[in-house]
Amino acid sequence: MSETIDARVAVLEQIARDTAAALAEIRAELKAIRGEHREDFRLLLNRQDRQFLWLLSVMLGTWATLLGVMAHGFHWI
Repeated sequence: MSETIDARVAVLEQIARDTAAALAEIRAELKAIRGEHREDFRLLLNRQDRQFLWLLSVMLGTWATLLGVMAHGFHWI
């Protein structure tokens, strides 16, 4: 009985070592991927900022034009 428990414990310990090694490899790969794509993410964020500012300026211009047309139509100006 003791031998089967020792064998089972040995198998579980081996599984734990294999899992720890696999996790270390996964962490190393994730660090490499983050390093490679960090600049890409920064470029994407800059692009999103520029697009947001463009959209905001278009919206404000549209509202200003609409208010100007309404003011002219109602003879306010």
